[in-house]
Amino acid sequence: MSMQRVVRFRRGALLLALALLPGCASLGGLGNVLNAPTFRVDESQQAQLRLLPPGPGRPTGGAAIRLYARVSNPNPLALTLSTLAGGLELEGRQAARVNFPLGVPLAANGETMVPLDIAVNFSDIPALGGILLNAVSGRPLQYRLNGTVGVDAGLLGQPTFGPMTLLSGNVRVTR
Repeated sequence: MSMQRVVRFRRGALLLALALLPGCASLGGLGNVLNAPTFRVDESQQAQLRLLPPGPGRPTGGAAIRLYARVSNPNPLALTLSTLAGGLELEGRQAARVNFPLGVPLAANGETMVPLDIAVNFSDIPALGGILLNAVSGRPLQYRLNGTVGVDAGLLGQPTFGPMTLLSGNVRVTR
């Protein structure tokens, strides 16, 4: 290939790249290209709430809550569910902040179960005292997990989705 052809080829490639660049910018981010993973309660598992006695870092006690989520990837490419950040409400009251670095692989158009462990410190949330009495009596408590989720889409980047309600349901004390 002659030097003149090489120069023409490089110029053509550069012009093509410059012509396509505005098209990439008009995508408006990956939120318009990828769909958010969807969350639903895993009906095959029962959400659990264990009461924790007072101890170091928990002067008035607390609760350990385990929720089971079915996470679906509606996209035709595999993703990694990288983060979940938000808050847990119990009986309509803010009970805990959550920030999970997850690293859960999601197959293209696939689904997986993800357990989420959340710690509630009763001294941080005095309004939960009445809720504690209901929990001890065996009454189910309503919960709602709200937040944003981040995914790693490889070369396509790391978009976040939300805020949105991720899960809601009832939880009972397990003994």
